[in-house]
Amino acid sequence: MIGQLKGILLEKQAPSLLIDVQGVGYEVAAPMSTFYVLPEIDQPVTLHTHLVVREDSHTLYGFASIGERSLFRNLIKVNGVGAKLALTILSGVSANDFVSCIEHEDSAALVRLPGVGKKTAERLIIEMKDRLKDLSGQSLTQTFSRTDGPAQADHAVGDAVSALVALGYKAAEASRMVRSVNNFSSLGSEELIRQALQATVK
Repeated sequence: MIGQLKGILLEKQAPSLLIDVQGVGYEVAAPMSTFYVLPEIDQPVTLHTHLVVREDSHTLYGFASIGERSLFRNLIKVNGVGAKLALTILSGVSANDFVSCIEHEDSAALVRLPGVGKKTAERLIIEMKDRLKDLSGQSLTQTFSRTDGPAQADHAVGDAVSALVALGYKAAEASRMVRSVNNFSSLGSEELIRQALQATVK
């Protein structure tokens, strides 16, 4: 089991990352909550990881904090929630907000996430309530030191739409979500994705 990667961030195209660890490039899938706090390209980064092994693939998932990884591991234990849906959940709502949804049994907010129907939301609330006790005392968020460059508007909108499609939204819906963000043409892709996703759970 690969539990941590420490290297140089080479590429980031949500939801995928490429990290150079002493000359070996690791492809990692990460939730948007991790993307939001990543350093710039060519900067050092450390991610807590979880390896999912299937007959036809080995997929490495990366997280900014141990608490976030623990939440992911608990999510994939829920009946009907696989790794892809767990990643979508952590992308569509912050870890702390998700915990709040579970504690307050707010199924309506969970249903707004792509791939989460009413029955899945109810299962999440029932099965995650006890498991959340295991996360007490763990930090669910993490930040990296970073310096943001100017937004590249010509690529930002396309990258944001592509990321939302990868998370399960239809292309037309993803485009509408991004273009409904205030001043969308002046924002970077990560901020566009953040605001577009936040609008869906309000």
